[in-house]
Amino acid sequence: MRARITVTLCLACMLGFWGAGIAGSPDQSQIDVNDEDAFSCTDSAVSAIEAAAAPPAAVPKTGQRITYGPRDDGQLRKGVAWPIPRFTDKGNGTVRDNLTGLIWLKDVNCKKFYAGDTGTSNSRSWNSALVSANRLKSGYCGLSDGSVAGNWRLPNVRELESLTAYRFWDPALSNRAGTGHWSEGDPFLGVTWARTPWSSTTCAANSNTAWIYDFSFGYPAGASKTGSWGVWPVR
Repeated sequence: MRARITVTLCLACMLGFWGAGIAGSPDQSQIDVNDEDAFSCTDSAVSAIEAAAAPPAAVPKTGQRITYGPRDDGQLRKGVAWPIPRFTDKGNGTVRDNLTGLIWLKDVNCKKFYAGDTGTSNSRSWNSALVSANRLKSGYCGLSDGSVAGNWRLPNVRELESLTAYRFWDPALSNRAGTGHWSEGDPFLGVTWARTPWSSTTCAANSNTAWIYDFSFGYPAGASKTGSWGVWPVR
């Protein structure tokens, strides 16, 4: 409450000062621009506003535990701690990430996403990947969750990155508990066959390309939208 009152009073001071300047108040000429105290209210307001508008970012830990240098990520392990278990297999073809709350398709190598899907593999163009994710529903890809078309979507590149466990590679994913390396079915299926999925995020440098995410090592890369990459829906 005290901080709120301070911000309010300082804002009032700022508005009063600048208002006097705009109105051409005679008092304006009496302010010494070299007098730091004359502007202390403005400085306090700016500092208070910045502090209120910029809370600490809830950035999760990377998962790295080995240290390779003084005060590196492996030693400090900064960030929001992973929940245990990290993932929950819902038993209906979906996996919940307990860190982000996102629900992921368990079968990363699904090949048929909807009725009339003519694809023969998980890999397809970016536009086809969007359609596949948007049309996915219960009854396809091992789903029995009651979802309907429109519930699922192609994840953005940040959402894909949020799955990465940087202490591992090939793939850079953890197991269900979040304490060890991913293995088939724990918690996802088919990662080794479809580990470079499309994101829904277009590359700013070239709108004909979009971001894919390489889970072999854990990094994004740009790819032509006409190329063929994996589909890993989320909701």
